[in-house]
Amino acid sequence: MSEELKKKQEEQQRVNLVVKEIKEKIKQHAGLTDVIGSEAKYLKETFWEDVTVNLDEPDDVIETFTSMKQQAELLAERERSKGIIDQQLKTLLRLEDSPYFARIDFHEDGESSPEPIYIGIASLMDKNNEDFLIYDWRAPISSLYYDYSPGEAEYKTPSGMIHGEMTLKRQFMIKNGLISAMFDTGLTIGDQMLQEVLGGQANAKMKSIVATIQKEQNALIRNEKNQILVVQGAAGSGKTSAALQRAAFLLYRHRDTLQASNILFLSPNPLFNSYVASVLPELGEENTEQMTYQEYLKRRLSGSFDIEDPFKQLEELLISSDSHDLTRRLEEIQYKSQIAFKVFVDEFIVSLSNKGLIFNDLVFLGRKLIGSEEIYQQFYQYDHTLPIPNRIQLLQEWLLKEIRQLEKKERKASWVQEEIELLDREDYLEAFQHLQKKDEEFTEVEQEEKYLIKKVVSQRFRPLKNQVKKLKFIDLKKLYAELFSRDNDTLFWKDMREKTISEIQQNTLSYEDATAFLYLKDQIEGRKTNGSIKHLFIDEAQDYSPFQFAYLRYLFPYSKLTLLGDINQAIYWHSLDRSTIFAGEEAEFLTLTKSYRSTKQIGQFTASLIPNGHLIEPFDREGELPLIKTVEEDYLYSSLIADIHDLQQKGFKNIAIISKTARKSTIVYKNVKENITVSLIDKTTLKYEEGVQIIPAYLAKGIEFDAVIVIDADDYQMERERKLFYTACTRAMHELHLYQTKGTNLFLKEADPLDYRLEVTEKTI
Repeated sequence: MSEELKKKQEEQQRVNLVVKEIKEKIKQHAGLTDVIGSEAKYLKETFWEDVTVNLDEPDDVIETFTSMKQQAELLAERERSKGIIDQQLKTLLRLEDSPYFARIDFHEDGESSPEPIYIGIASLMDKNNEDFLIYDWRAPISSLYYDYSPGEAEYKTPSGMIHGEMTLKRQFMIKNGLISAMFDTGLTIGDQMLQEVLGGQANAKMKSIVATIQKEQNALIRNEKNQILVVQGAAGSGKTSAALQRAAFLLYRHRDTLQASNILFLSPNPLFNSYVASVLPELGEENTEQMTYQEYLKRRLSGSFDIEDPFKQLEELLISSDSHDLTRRLEEIQYKSQIAFKVFVDEFIVSLSNKGLIFNDLVFLGRKLIGSEEIYQQFYQYDHTLPIPNRIQLLQEWLLKEIRQLEKKERKASWVQEEIELLDREDYLEAFQHLQKKDEEFTEVEQEEKYLIKKVVSQRFRPLKNQVKKLKFIDLKKLYAELFSRDNDTLFWKDMREKTISEIQQNTLSYEDATAFLYLKDQIEGRKTNGSIKHLFIDEAQDYSPFQFAYLRYLFPYSKLTLLGDINQAIYWHSLDRSTIFAGEEAEFLTLTKSYRSTKQIGQFTASLIPNGHLIEPFDREGELPLIKTVEEDYLYSSLIADIHDLQQKGFKNIAIISKTARKSTIVYKNVKENITVSLIDKTTLKYEEGVQIIPAYLAKGIEFDAVIVIDADDYQMERERKLFYTACTRAMHELHLYQTKGTNLFLKEADPLDYRLEVTEKTI
């Protein structure tokens, strides 16, 4: 028997023992969850039987409340315990299939011998709860696996650094409790394991990468030094995966003070939320709140405006044929996205402290109850040194007080009697019951009428009170339009002013205006900062404007930030400027240059499409050269269909047909849907499914596919479209095909002919 086979058998014996222990714990937990679940169910069914209800005397009321509180707390404790055990059971079931993925032997200084450390997705103690059978990958000692080769090593604990020597580093691939591969390595993560993992097919869900985390990714995951962590990662460098592992690490590291609800993840689009939804649960953690920036805007401005989304903005820019309109729109986007525009808004807000706020009349039953002029005068009577939001609160209180007085006067109006006569029988019954509770004689008709008058008038005034409570007496739309009446030396200010005011009058708001409007709204109305969010993750951060970023810092001033992006995939025209947004901030910058997604051949080709692409290091996984197919227009779709069938024959399940725009995606879909099973993805798609997808390039960000067909390579002809084209091409894991009919792609002409294959198709395949 060879030495290698002997080692494998010994390791398999340990796996068997660990799996046996896991099965025992699964059995125990399953029994426990059944017992506690039954107790919780019984408590729900008998809740009122065990509660003493007596409301006769004040002391009896207190006793009843105490009894209910105790019973509710007991039920909550049982349900909480069941939730914890259920979560532990899910983790054990995952461990049963693959208990761990690594072993390191660490000889700590001062100890007599090395200790074997087995690392998995969660910790596991032996039956006596004395020794660790498995260490959680997030445990301090597990960092040795990611950061060191055999030799001198150290790791950080809350009590200080632990020094020693790593004498062995071994990696496993275990499935169904059986070791399918095992190898010792001197590298951070052996190429063999990476080849196994990366050589597989794309999935409809992003998977955790704990077994293959690289040293530079581990630095991202475990960084706790800085308030802001900025990660510039090449396409396919694993920055998003590592960020999700970072969230899991933080939840583990600070489990006593940090919950999933304290982490917010801003993602590029709703489809991406679906794609990454399984990562944290796979690691035994709850999903954090995930939303797009657009979803936040819509949530805050719902009912006020029809808000343009970034995809609609980009789509219109990509398909625009009017060079003058395009230039004007680009200028407007650039201006409204910069800090200079925020400064302009700030100056406007300062001026409003002394004059200029615009209010709405408060109207009741078609008549003006309190005029905007009166509201204006009242507001500017308050101390001008008080912040505007404080004065707005005083004004709100004054208005509610005035409304209550006017409500009392309104009870004598003629319309009240007319409305009482139209009341239903139920309203009179309610009045009767109300007066009985108050021990009043119901023989007095006046008492009944008094109650009904009060009720009718109060119901009528309720909408007006709600308007005041929601600060609807401030005319923010006119106020934002007024901002553009101010002098500004921007060359295209007049055109921009007319366009913006026209849109506001139509209750529409461009994407570049939405942040500025919300910022103005918050500065006037006052908005409490969100203290519950302790960590804010922003994916595709390069697509946020400086104004948007400044606004997010205003909303979450106490949150630690993790920004993930790739400047080479900045597909919008308002991208972040590193030199200005981080001025004076304590930020750490990490760069991930190694790309793991694509084959070496695809990586070399895509690197040639962008400036400084030579700095990106493709992983050494062999594959086919990218294919550039020149196809006659009449044979485009028949060639495409044949190509899809060929790729499926190779075993590829997830294939993307990527187009430049949503409009082109729709055209392609109509031409192929009768011949292949295919899904059309647009900005409303919420769930990513396996199969053949047709998708615009700007929605494919962050997602990977077995094979990618860029169906309209000819359409990328402008320098400003370079990064969008690069984004489309870098989605491919194993094969990349680019279709052209005219050969007008600006960037393919720059590529090295040795980095791709050429094929000319002149007839139907």
